[in-house]
Order: sequence, then C-alpha cells, then structure tokens
Amino acid sequence: MQKEIEDKIASGKRITNEECLWLYKEAPVDWLQTTADAIRKKKHGDKAFYNRNIHFEPTNKCIYSCKFCSFYRKPNATEEDGAWDYTLKDLDEKLAPYGKGDLTEIHITGGVHPTRGIDWAVELLTHIKKDRPKIHIKAFTAVEVTWMCKVSKVSIEEGLKTLKEAGLGSLPGGGAEIFDPEVRRKIAGGKAPADRWLEVHGIAHTIGIESNATMLYGHIEEYEHRIDHMDKLRTLQDETGGFNAFIPLRYRNENNKLSHRDEVTRAEDLRNFAVARIFMDNVEHLKAYWVMLGVENAFESLCYGVDDLDGTVDDSTKIYSMAGSMEHPTLNSQFIIDTIKEKGRVPVERDSLYKEVTA
Repeated sequence: MQKEIEDKIASGKRITNEECLWLYKEAPVDWLQTTADAIRKKKHGDKAFYNRNIHFEPTNKCIYSCKFCSFYRKPNATEEDGAWDYTLKDLDEKLAPYGKGDLTEIHITGGVHPTRGIDWAVELLTHIKKDRPKIHIKAFTAVEVTWMCKVSKVSIEEGLKTLKEAGLGSLPGGGAEIFDPEVRRKIAGGKAPADRWLEVHGIAHTIGIESNATMLYGHIEEYEHRIDHMDKLRTLQDETGGFNAFIPLRYRNENNKLSHRDEVTRAEDLRNFAVARIFMDNVEHLKAYWVMLGVENAFESLCYGVDDLDGTVDDSTKIYSMAGSMEHPTLNSQFIIDTIKEKGRVPVERDSLYKEVTA
C-alpha cells in the first residue's frame, strides 16, 4: 500500500480512509515522517508560524461534565471549589500589562455557563474592541455558540451574525472532541452532538467567519474513530474552505474521570501529526499546541508535518495545566524564534488568519 499512497500524493489524489488506517497501523515511522514533512514543505517551504496571543477563560462553570475535562466545575460551585466567573474588570487587569501592539489575538473559550446568552458575549466583544480595536478576537467554541443561541432564543446564523458585528474575528476549534456518536456519548454525554458542531462551523464559514478544527485523541477512541473524525472535517472543508488549521489535541489524564487511562506516548503523538498532515489534504495548516504537548514535543513535531506552533499564550490558560500539562504555560517570541531556527526552519509571525505580520 505504501507505493499506492506515494503515487496518489505525487499526483495530488486524495487517500482513502482505508489507506489512512494503514498509515496509523503499519506505515514505517521514518517513511511517515519523511512523507508528511515533504507535504508540509510543498505547502509552506521552510516557514514555521507563530503569533502573539493571550487566552481568556471567562468561567469554568459548565452545564456539561465531560469525563476528559479537568477544567469543569458545577454551575453552582464556589471559589472554594475552584470555580471562577471573571468580570470585565478582571479582563482589563489581565490585558493591562500589554501595550496596544503587544498582542495580535485574544483567544476566548470557557465553560458553557447556564445563563449566558448572545447579549453577554456581545458585551464582552464590544468591551474588548472599544479598548483594542485592532486585536483579533478568536472566541467561543461551537458548543458555547449553540448554548448561547439557545439561551437567547435565536438561530445559529442570527447569533453568529450578531457576534461578528460585535467584533468576533474567528471561531476556535474546541468542542469537537471525537465525532463518533458512541465515543462522544461515553466521554461527553449531553454535549452538542457532532452534527451540530459541524453545522455551526459550516454556517460560520458561509457568513465570512473562518475557524479552526480540533480532534481530541488518546482517550478511549480507536484509529477508526480518528479517521472518521478527520474525514468529516475534510468533507466540510471541501464544501466551505473555512478551516484555517487542524489541531490534534492530546488527552491529558490528571484530575478527571478518565484518569485511570494512560496517556499516549510521544511516538504516538508524532505519528498522529504525520498521519493528519497526509490525510487532511485540504486544510493548509497543521498546528501543534505546545501548551498541551509540551515545548520539546511541539518543536519536534515540526519534522512531522506541523507548520504552526500557536503563540506566546503567557500563562493565560488553565484548561490543560489543570489536566497535568505545563503548570505555567508561557513562551516569549524570542524563544519561539530561536528554537524554530534551531530546527532549521524560518520563523514567521502570523495573524490569526495566517497573514504574515511584517514590522
């Protein structure tokens, strides 16, 4: 099968789900790495992208209790329980140390709060844009959007249009988890189903809101479930072209209901990136989220088809640190630049939509 896949890639033809399963189960790792890296280089040359961003997580109170989530707290939880509800003043304090040109993006995701609708989101977006009109706001997972629209009794399209008018720049890829309904039921029972996640992103793309796509792997899923997930994303991308990047997210096993399960190995992480780069032929960028992977593994993934490392983050996210990843996730631009160069690649600062930032 190796020769058939090589011929398909050389001629620009798409590999099948069956061939993708062979990549996961049987492909020699050296060949897999070389093949994925060649695809990456054909798309982007030696460029490796990053941005200057910060995360804001307004609350960790959530109506859903996903088994993989260490971030979640019950809607009625208190500060003593580890819950929070940040205010606009809290956001201002978080942004205060940064000059108006120090950040190009603020990334906003959090728990699905039971009472917050579109009006709350509009107030948040408007507040940010009033003080920092040029910053790109990447905010609200498809699951959050679905719930906010339900609270506000508006359609998904109407809700997204309202958010866009208020300053929403793009959607993050969170909440996708794994699309297979049985696996999704077991790890995220009650959360908006896969078809709703795909619907929200599809609508967003049609009204001019670009987005990212994610896949949570390394929990109870099988390779076939990963392939099905990527195939659904690939199909939607054929229809809309609105996904900027695909981001495989590694399950971390501390402080959640799946903690009895071992995490996947570093070798499995790298294989997964390489397979994703080969299979996801119509999504331009493959991102390694270093906060989740760890810095060393993320930079190593640049040799396995990855072309993007996310951004500076600056200790502004707790979603993965609460699950056992880096306790204080912070990188400065110079470290990212220097390490990319050490890997023999050309560091390129980008904005949230992958336009190169020039001085």
